[in-house]
Order: sequence, then C-alpha cells, then structure tokens
Amino acid sequence: MYVPEIYDDATPAPLVFCFHGYGSSAIANVSYTGFRPVADTAGFILITPQGTQDAFGTPHWNVGWGTSSVDDVSFVEDMIDYVNDNYNLNNDRIYSTGMSNGGFMSYLLACQLNDKIAAIASVTGSMSPPTASNCNPNHPTPILQIHGTADPTVPYEGDIFSQNIDDVLSYWVNHNNCNTTPSQTPIPDINEGDGSTVDHFIYGSGENGATVELFKVYNGGHDWPGAFGNFDISSNIEIWKFFSKFDINGTLSLPINYSGFSLNIIPNPSYENITVEHSFEIGTAFKIMDLHGKEVQAGILNSKTQQLNISHLNSGFYLFFCNGLSMKLVVNN
Repeated sequence: MYVPEIYDDATPAPLVFCFHGYGSSAIANVSYTGFRPVADTAGFILITPQGTQDAFGTPHWNVGWGTSSVDDVSFVEDMIDYVNDNYNLNNDRIYSTGMSNGGFMSYLLACQLNDKIAAIASVTGSMSPPTASNCNPNHPTPILQIHGTADPTVPYEGDIFSQNIDDVLSYWVNHNNCNTTPSQTPIPDINEGDGSTVDHFIYGSGENGATVELFKVYNGGHDWPGAFGNFDISSNIEIWKFFSKFDINGTLSLPINYSGFSLNIIPNPSYENITVEHSFEIGTAFKIMDLHGKEVQAGILNSKTQQLNISHLNSGFYLFFCNGLSMKLVVNN
C-alpha cells in the first residue's frame, strides 16, 4: 500500500487497486505501471497486491481458470475494510486496474463487487468465460480497455480463456446504455519507432454519464503502453484521467485534477530545450520523473510559456507533472 505525502486525514481519499499479471509480482507491477508519481499529485491511495500461488506454483488472481479455489474477491473486500479502518477513504471512489490477469481481475470485481467498485480499467486483460457468464453489475460502470491488436497472450479476438475484446465492450455498452456507435480519435504517433499506432474509441451518453472506452493499439503486443510496447500513450496517465471523471454514482461534476487547466509541451520529442505552455497560475511548481518514479528535474513555472533545458536527461520517456496534470515527455539525445 502506498499513501502519498499529500494525503490528508481530513479529506476522504480515492483508492486505486492495481493487480499484476499471471506469474508476475506486486514489486514488478509497481516498477512498470508508474502509479506512485500519479498518486503523489492526485492524492489517491494505491494498493498493488500480491497474488497467491496456483497449483503450478504461479502467482495468480482467480478469475475462473483451472482449479484455483482462492477467493480473491473476498480478499479485495478485506483490503477495503483495512483501508476504512486506518484511513479516511472515499468509498464512492474505489477503482481497479491491472495488466493481463490483473485486467481479468478488474473485470471480475466489476461483476462481483460492483456495489463497491466505481470504475475499472484493463490493460491487455479481458473477461474470462466464467466471469462473463456470472456477471451481475448493479450500477452503470465506466470501463476502459487498453489492448493491442497483435497481443499473442490475450488475443484481441479472444480464445478459450478470454472473451473477444469487442464482445466485452459490447456487453458493457449495453449494460450502461451507451451509444452503440463510438467516437474515434487517432492519437498522435509521437514515437514512430515503436511500430504501433493508437486510436481512442469512446462509447458515450451512458446512464449516469458512464462511458465505455478503448485505446486500440494497432500492431501492439502484450504490453503496458508507456512503459514498454507502444509509447504514444502512457497507460497510468490515461487510466487516472479516466477514473478521475467518475465516482460510483456517475460523472463527477468537476473531474479531479483535470478541470479547467491545459498543459502542452513543444517540441515533444525533444533533445535540448522544451517550451511548456500552460494555464496555471504563475509560480506553479512542476517536476519531471522517470518511469520508475524518480524525480529528475523540478522547478517553478514563472511564465505562461516557459522554456526549460532538458539536455542533461538521458534518452527515454519521462512524465511531466504540474498541478495534477501530467504529460509524457520523450527525450531523444
């Protein structure tokens, strides 16, 4: 469990669960998902649990595969109870995400713990056939899916272990009474070297404002975009932007940390200097962090268009944080 320094016991905090993939670990999950620096600016409590071993000795979440009898839904309920006993939890703002088996687990919670889960996001996961056959949500539930069309582990088209991604989206579109025709927005291909592109689909106008959304990664594999695979989006940022729009009752009137502000970085990618354009107050602090959550640069924005020197940064991908907003920064030396 990670509690950011800005947590204030007087203010109810959101809670985000992030589940690792099959055979992975909580430690690995923390390293590549990059949610801790997001929590530092957004103020949510983050839990990255460790799954138990199945009959093959492999860490897992029980989503109906094989012969596992572990009750991971009750485990999540116990963790929620623990947070309520020790912190000021906003019980209307509990979210779940994860990669692969962790994405499957998030769908299981949306189906079987729906009275506690406000929204979920799945990266390279899907609904297992047992989850799909026993899904009983009791409120409109916002859903975000991030998936590659060339995923060899959890195929986009589905297999005996997983539902077709379009069928999963269709189920939640129907449940939420969303528009059946989505909007489609191409994401700028800011990294042509990753061999993939992304379109953002939104099925809108659902009950209580719920949406069903898809970042479809064309030629993408079994990856966590932003950390490995595609680098046109950062999964952690897109997931929190999505979660921050909803609580369990529907659309929040003012999306937390994403209302009324703008942030842009040009050029991006860059190798020496960048110009930060923003609508924050003069004197707002910023920081740049690598994908492991290490701060590599910090300062104050003293003008609405401020130039920053980044020549000391190694080539790679970074996150630029300011006043709750964040952007991916690509450095090419």
